[in-house]
Order: sequence, then C-alpha cells, then structure tokens
Amino acid sequence: MSSCLAYAKAYDISHLKSFGIVLNHRTAEKNGFNCTSKLQGSSTSHFQVKEFILMGLPGIHSWQHWLSLPLAVLYLSSISANLLIFITIWKEPKLHHPMYQFLSVLSIVDMGLATTIMPKILAIFWFDAKAISLPECFAQIYAIHCFIGMESSIFLCMAFDRYVAICHPLRYPTIVTASSVFKATVFMLLRNGLAVIPVPVLAAQRDYCSSNEIDHCLCSNLGVTSLSCDDRRPNSICQMILSLLIMGGDLTLIILSYAFIFSSVLKLNSAEAASKALSTCSSHLILILFFYTAIVVIFVTHLAGRKYPLIPVLFNVLHNIIPPALNPIVYAFRTQDLRLGFQKLLLPSKKNK
Repeated sequence: MSSCLAYAKAYDISHLKSFGIVLNHRTAEKNGFNCTSKLQGSSTSHFQVKEFILMGLPGIHSWQHWLSLPLAVLYLSSISANLLIFITIWKEPKLHHPMYQFLSVLSIVDMGLATTIMPKILAIFWFDAKAISLPECFAQIYAIHCFIGMESSIFLCMAFDRYVAICHPLRYPTIVTASSVFKATVFMLLRNGLAVIPVPVLAAQRDYCSSNEIDHCLCSNLGVTSLSCDDRRPNSICQMILSLLIMGGDLTLIILSYAFIFSSVLKLNSAEAASKALSTCSSHLILILFFYTAIVVIFVTHLAGRKYPLIPVLFNVLHNIIPPALNPIVYAFRTQDLRLGFQKLLLPSKKNK
C-alpha cells in the first residue's frame, strides 16, 4: 500500500489531473506497480476521466490505416449518391410522390449517419487523432442511436406506403398525401429524437475513473460504459428496452404490412399484375433485409466479442457506413423513374436533343 501511495505522490497526481491527464492502472503496471486492488477502496485512486481515447480496430492497430482508403471511398460515394437522389427528387416534378419523398428523407438520414462517424474514424487512421472529449462522445452516441432509429422508422413508413398502394389502391391518393408525409416525418423526428435521450444521459452519469481507452473507432454505448467504475446495467437495460420498442416495434409492423401485401398479391388473377405489384416493393425489401439482418449479426457477434473483439467492432462500423452507400445504388438500379431523373439532371443536353 505504501509503495502505491509513493508512486502516486512521485507522479504528482494533482498536477497531472489539472491538465486533464488520466492516471489509471495501466500506467502503474508499466512502472512495475499493481495498485488496482490495493487502492480500490482508497480515495487517492479515484480520478475522473476527462477524455476518451479511441484506439481503433482491436488487434490491427499497426496497419488499420490501410483500411482508410476503402472507408473513405464508401463515405464519399454515400454522400454524393444520397445528395444526388435528394436533389433529383427535389427538382423533378414527376418524383414528387410520397414514396420518393420518403426516399429523400432517407437520403438525408443516411448522410447524417455516415457523417456522424466517418470524419472521426478517418482522423484516427490518418492523423492519429484518437482523443475525444466526453461531451463529443456522448453526442455521438445520441446521434448514432437517433439516425438508426430514424432509418428504421422510414422503412416502416415506406412499408405502409406500399401496403396502401397495393391493398387499397383506390384510397391511396386520399390516405397517403403530402400532408401525411410531412406529419410522419415530424413524428419520426420527435419519436427518435426524444426516445434515445436516456441512452447518452445514463452514459454521462456513469463514473469513469480508471482506463479511458476504448477499443473502437466510435463511441458505442456499451463500449463506453464498459469503462465505468460503477454499475452499467441501467445502460444495458435501457438500450435493450429501446431496441425492442423502436426497432422491434417497427420490424413487427413491417412484417405485418408485407403479410397483407403478399396476401393481396396472391389473390390477383393476373400473374403480370402480381409481378408488377411485387416489383414496386423489391428495392424496399432488399434494404429492409440488409438493415435488420446486419443488426442481428452485430448483436450475435457482440456476444462473441470477448474472444474475437475485432469482429463486432468492424461490423458496427460497416453497419453505419454500408447502408448509406447501398441504399442509393439499390434504388437507382431498380427504379426507372429515378434513373430518368438522374439523366435529366446530369445530362440536360441529351434531354434537349
């Protein structure tokens, strides 16, 4: 005990703490001390973390910068493609329909989700800018949860749009209107913006008094709270409940919508009409399957994260960047009206000819 106190005194802890430098058990171990258990009950060992250090991808710190190029390409392609979709839908009058309006909202959400994480990840890989302040970290946790919840909500709105269009085509113009799209968008913003507030708030209330190094490229709720010195179960329970209520609720309603859609399609006498009806849902179904399958994979790999820590971290990063890059590609290739809109926007001279 006396050796540990002498170590603390020699490094002038009060002076270091004033500059926001966190002294933890790893520093002591490097100098031949093991003060974790001996000082656990002593007030001398209690220091509040001032910033977190994002170490990057676990196990490949020495060459993770080589992954910056494909990640940068994915980020730039997602931003440019989603921006192109948004501008095309905004400028082309033929695309001013609810389905495309929801798609334009999805483009904004995808750009927001990618921009929330990618600049910091690239800064870590390129400039070794690993430090992130606590407020910035908790803000990133909030933004990630909010944007992912928004994406799930948009998929639900698009499923409802297809349900009304196929199951109640005569009532579609009166049910799904520009006003209903606006109200649905406001509701999505309020629901996801307010519902996820407890996640970063609970994370901010934890006591971070030991290590400040996170083996991740971004501030994930479970990754950050794993560093806390007190009980983190409220954070885990809160995230699980929100995931079940928001993501699980949206997925349940999406499944019900498509159950009614397939039931109506099977009742059609014409195979051509059935094929045409299902073709309007194909792009949406591809994105839904990828989005929710990726979430399940992340959850499963997180359970095995102690043995293979790189896998859940890598999947988490890819889940936040691949959908924003994939969504525009799927819709561009499978939606003729959107392709014609791109052509008019990018090749105006060809239109005049």
